[in-house]
Amino acid sequence: MSLQQKAEKNVGWLIVLTFLVVSVGGIVQIVPLFFQTSTTEAVAGLRPHSPLQLVGRDVYVREGCYTCHSQMIRPFRSETERYGHYSVAGEFVFDRPFQWGSKRTGPDLARVGGRYSDDWHRVHLINPRDVVPESIMPGYPWLRDNAVDANSTIRKMLVLRTLGHPYSEEDIRGAQTSVAGKTEMDAVIAYLQSLGTSIKTRR
Repeated sequence: MSLQQKAEKNVGWLIVLTFLVVSVGGIVQIVPLFFQTSTTEAVAGLRPHSPLQLVGRDVYVREGCYTCHSQMIRPFRSETERYGHYSVAGEFVFDRPFQWGSKRTGPDLARVGGRYSDDWHRVHLINPRDVVPESIMPGYPWLRDNAVDANSTIRKMLVLRTLGHPYSEEDIRGAQTSVAGKTEMDAVIAYLQSLGTSIKTRR
């Protein structure tokens, strides 16, 4: 009787052999990723978010913007012609968590940085239909009234530094000054204006 026939007739052997096959397959797929630096090294010129951009990113996540806007341009002509250069893993090294996805009720925002002025973003966040009449996006007028908490921003930067983000002591000391007097709307706009710009500078 062959090993296959024995395994098919013995549930214990079938479980053990199935586990071994799945384990080997998983190891073969996963282990090489630990040595593939192209997915873990930052693209040239990439910097971690500034204190204001970091706050803006947290507000972006808090308000659920990712549920309607992806930040991942796929390498297809239909996408690159509309949005710009396709997304590269090295752009997202400092994103925790990254904002990829496939849900696009609104346009992809991976390359929105620098595409519109700060004033355009401000009007759009307060009432989107003032600049895009057909928009179904809700407004976020309360962001202009919410002040940025400098102390929590410093704590975030300290935590991120322990995770590998290259924030210097000078960056952390200057965080309080850089967000002083800023609102959450200022922060979201600063974050949006930073999106995709690392690849643009490499063109």
